[in-house]
Parts: sequence; C-alpha cells; structure tokens
Amino acid sequence: MIATCSAWYGEHGRDLPWRRPGTTPWGVLVSEVMSQQTPMSRVVGPWTEWMERWPTPDDLAEEEPGAAVAAWGRLGYPRRALRLHACAMAIATEFRGVVPSSYEELIGLPGVGDYTAAAVVSFAFGGRAAVLDTNVRRVLARVETGVANCGSATSRGDRELAARWLPGGDADAARWAVSSMELGALVCVARTPLCAECPVAGHCRWLAAGRPMEGAPVRRGQAWKGTDRQCRGVILDLVRNSDNGVEVEVALRAWHKRPQAEKCLGTLLDDGLLHREGSLLRL
Repeated sequence: MIATCSAWYGEHGRDLPWRRPGTTPWGVLVSEVMSQQTPMSRVVGPWTEWMERWPTPDDLAEEEPGAAVAAWGRLGYPRRALRLHACAMAIATEFRGVVPSSYEELIGLPGVGDYTAAAVVSFAFGGRAAVLDTNVRRVLARVETGVANCGSATSRGDRELAARWLPGGDADAARWAVSSMELGALVCVARTPLCAECPVAGHCRWLAAGRPMEGAPVRRGQAWKGTDRQCRGVILDLVRNSDNGVEVEVALRAWHKRPQAEKCLGTLLDDGLLHREGSLLRL
C-alpha cells in the first residue's frame, strides 16, 4: 500500500511552491507554520511574499515583530507570526542562521511542536519521522482500524499506529509522509471521501466494512461571526492598514459591541500583537 500511495502522489500531488526543488529548510518551516489551521490554497500567496522579503531566518530576525504581524495579513491566528519571528531569532542566535535538521533541536524552537518538527525533518531534510496531521491520522484510522474518522487530538494510539506504518529508510519514510498527507487532503477527506478514486481502496478496512459511521467523532465547524476572533481580526486589520497608528477610541468604535471590543483589544495588547503609545495603537 505504501508504494501504491507514493506512486499516486507522484501523479496527483499538488504543485505547491514549498515542495519544489531548491526550497530551503526555512521555506519549509515557514510553510508549515502558515498552514496550521489554514488551507494550503490560502498560504501560497503569503508564503511567496514572505520568502521574497525574508528568504532566511536572519532576514526576519533583523525586523521588529510587528513587521511579521503586518505581513501575516488575513491568514488568521496571527500569534503564529510572532512565534515565527521568535523562531527566526532563535535560529539566528543559537544556530548561526541555519535551520537545525534534528527533531530534538527543532522541537526546542519557539512555536515548533511535534508535528512541525517532524514535518521539517521529513519535508526539508528527507529524514525519517512520523508526520502526523489530521489527514494522515484519518487515512490510517480508516485503512488500519476501520474507523470513520480520527479524534480531534493526536493520541498515543495514533503515534503507535503511525510508527508501525513508517518505512525503515529515510527516503521511503519521507515519501510516505507527504503522500499519505496528500491522500487525506484530496481523497480520503472527512465528510465526503472519494473512495472510488482512492488508490488504496483495496486495503481499506473501513471501506470493506461498508463505511460505517458509528462512533465517528462529530466535527463541527468553528463559529466566526460575532466571536472574539472576529472582533480581534477587525481591530488588528484596522491598525495593520494604517501607516501612522490608530487612535484607541477609533479602534474600539470599529466593533459594534463596546465591552467585547475593550476585552479583545486588551488581549491583543497582552499577546504582543498590538502596542500602545499614548492614545495610539501600532503593530
């Protein structure tokens, strides 16, 4: 099955810029941070602009954190921009500007967790690592255990299952990582899987069992309208699009509920996404 999935990826894998030959480990790391909780289709433009402006960790480390937040645009979850800036600072100071290649060093960087560290080892350096995102966990759950969907968080069982499926060689493991992830993103999707187009349908226990939905975790889309996330985004966008800063009162009036606006402005200041200079707000 692993060879079949890898061959399918060679024919159907998306042409994403960070997958092209010549992409640096820094480019891969940036793409992984940007892709957290964000569809890859939305990442291509911001990633391209980011890499043109800051092609190395040293380039970003020389900037103020607010520049990273401004360049983040509307990718969402802008604290990731601050973490990526902190990560660049650590690479510049602790690793002489070179992205480390080992899992142990990578996971020690600011904002880098288990998935991101494993992804960089695999996708940037061609190393052997169990890269476990939701797509991979769903593929393995269906093929191996016959369960419709994986849980919302990576479990010990998920890790043990992924370890059993991980090929022994570095190159084969790296190819399996990207191909299984792509299979979950394009074919073995959560709601309407394209089983008729799946290259490994003959190996899938869930399909063989008639695609049972019993016990499948219920996944609900995250609310947006009227939430603190939306309010924070409105205020942050207002400041981001201003060259000279925004008056606090103007920022608070940008949202229709004053108490919520005050609370969200407070969290933006606490998170370091905005800074207050007298009555002015700046990145």
